[in-house]
Amino acid sequence: MTELPSLTTETIWAILNEEIDDETVNGLVWYYLGYRYDSDAKKWDITEVAAEWQQEYPEPPNFIESRPATVKLTRSIPPANKQLLKEHLGFKGYKVGEFGPRQTRRATAANWLLSYMKEADLID
Repeated sequence: MTELPSLTTETIWAILNEEIDDETVNGLVWYYLGYRYDSDAKKWDITEVAAEWQQEYPEPPNFIESRPATVKLTRSIPPANKQLLKEHLGFKGYKVGEFGPRQTRRATAANWLLSYMKEADLID
């Protein structure tokens, strides 16, 4: 996997604007969920991953391709943070007819990462 960008609001916008590829979006979410790839053992280290993710996803899911994984990601966002894209970034959403499941899942990943930033006091 390529080196991940810093977790900033600029990175969140880059996800929403499709300036970051899907692999990197997945990598960011995996990293902040606690997944680490052990290249020596050639397997995923999940010791830092929450139990509810370890059980269902012992290997990190592809959030862009998997609706069930994205639903689980959405449900893991605290209710107070569900509207952060709109409230904190002013994101108005995608225009009707210009988005599909892929963009919706990228927005979910972006919102989850923004929620992570808020919970970690990386944003106001």
